[in-house]
Amino acid sequence: MTATRRLAAILAADVAGYSRLIGADEGGTLQALKAIRAELIDPTIAEHRGRLVKTTGDGLLVEFSSVVDALRCATQVQAGMAERNTAVPADKRIEFRIGINVGDIVVEDGDIFGDGVNIAARLEALAEPGGICVSARVQEDAAGKLDLGFEDLGNQALKNIARPVRAYRVATGAVSAEAQETPALALPDKPSVAVLPFTNMSADPEQEFFADGIAEDVITALSRYPSLFVIARNSCFTYKGRAVDVKTIGRELGVRYVLEGSLRKSGSRIRVTAQLVEAETSKHVWAERYDRDLADIFAVQDEITTAVAIAIAPAIAYAERHRAMRMLPENIDAWAAYQRGLWHLGADDEVLAQRLFQKAIDLDPNFAGGYTGLAYALNRAEGRRGLSDPRDVELARRAVELDANDAEARVCLGFMLLWKGDFAGALAESETALALSPNLASAHGFMGSVLNWSNQHQKGRAALEESIRLDPRSPDLARRLNAITVSYYLSGDYEAAIEAANRTIRSYPNRENDYRWLAAALGQVGRIDEAKKALEEAIAIAPASFNRYVRTRVPWHRPEHHVHMLEGLRKAGWEG
Repeated sequence: MTATRRLAAILAADVAGYSRLIGADEGGTLQALKAIRAELIDPTIAEHRGRLVKTTGDGLLVEFSSVVDALRCATQVQAGMAERNTAVPADKRIEFRIGINVGDIVVEDGDIFGDGVNIAARLEALAEPGGICVSARVQEDAAGKLDLGFEDLGNQALKNIARPVRAYRVATGAVSAEAQETPALALPDKPSVAVLPFTNMSADPEQEFFADGIAEDVITALSRYPSLFVIARNSCFTYKGRAVDVKTIGRELGVRYVLEGSLRKSGSRIRVTAQLVEAETSKHVWAERYDRDLADIFAVQDEITTAVAIAIAPAIAYAERHRAMRMLPENIDAWAAYQRGLWHLGADDEVLAQRLFQKAIDLDPNFAGGYTGLAYALNRAEGRRGLSDPRDVELARRAVELDANDAEARVCLGFMLLWKGDFAGALAESETALALSPNLASAHGFMGSVLNWSNQHQKGRAALEESIRLDPRSPDLARRLNAITVSYYLSGDYEAAIEAANRTIRSYPNRENDYRWLAAALGQVGRIDEAKKALEEAIAIAPASFNRYVRTRVPWHRPEHHVHMLEGLRKAGWEG
């Protein structure tokens, strides 16, 4: 049959928690679904002139020629399901999520395809159990024609959809009974996470204590991160043994992220899985599996706890930055402005970063992040010109005044002090930051740099390597790798410096710093031809930067360090 195209309203629906329902009572669930189809769904689709395209085990796809018909059908189905569920226990209720989109579709052999269909399916995943989520096109077409309210969810990045899609939640009143009973809590002004009790999937009931211990320890570890809002153990453990949708948990606890996991024991081996989910969209942000030998159960618990905790904070930071970049400018808040500023700072756009950090301060003068971000942006911009802006220290001090226990503010202040050549002050701030937040990657990275310039090279490299392990996707990764190269060079291990510099250059081939130190190290070991090439590359990439670092001594280089670098560069052929 020849494929044809047409514009249509597409309704996608599926059963929330289908796997759980089937696992608990397969026969009863399938029988109930059959009755729902026959008594409610099929007649409602026919009444509103829809065409049932296909069904899956837990879902269905329907085509309508009218947005109004699609929305009327969806609201009638959800109202009917809410009525049917009034006398059904919460853990046995069948509740649908529905997504509706309008778009161009391809029709072939009775089935339908295309982005219009895919977007409807992704919108369905955004909906609450018992709720409806629609695209902006649907909201626009239905406005004034139906007595429905629409809640703007903003632009959404949908899986396998190239462009952001503006989404709306339909206020039908037909959301799940559990959602109605508990009003949503307002989200905190920083990333928020709840750690659920890990599920014991093994036949050994003693492993229940092990599973609980991991969750409790992860909560404790995450609580040390100043950038996170972490729900306390007592509230998280109220969900123990309950099958509750993550969207409901996010609404009830007022969190954006939920960490859930499971534990399975087999002989002397144990497998722990963990996954971090964005509550509102059910999107998986991070997942990992840990297989370990149970020779020392407490050591295994500590190891897994540490691994999970150090992975989550960077994963949340990465997700938050991308979420902030999707927000519309008119909806931006202080936290989103700060996150956008960090993104642009990482992209070396200090001018736009400064404007965003200043906006964060204007929106919330008591938010320390705005001040630290602006301090970094000013410092980076002035540093490119070989200047020093006194405001960066003032801004960092203001951040510490606002929250003396903010480890990230301490790192910022220490960095600004190091930039001014205050090694003792920088070291003191880095030590305070690590005491406040032992797993903060930026604190370890900064400590490594301070130790390097304080001639404690081995300790400096260890701190830098710990920083990279804690945050392997950091926007500062290139700088930390370069600091390891510098550490080897300053300690006189030139072969190790060459190897480290080449390793960094393979990943970051356009940074003058790495070629400069590579040239110096090659010069020290007499590999002059290679040294000259590296020197030429350093000058060609950024002549102004090369001159700034070579012809004048920057404040954080001790005099002997600058002399040491020049010695290697002159051996490489530099004649300045």
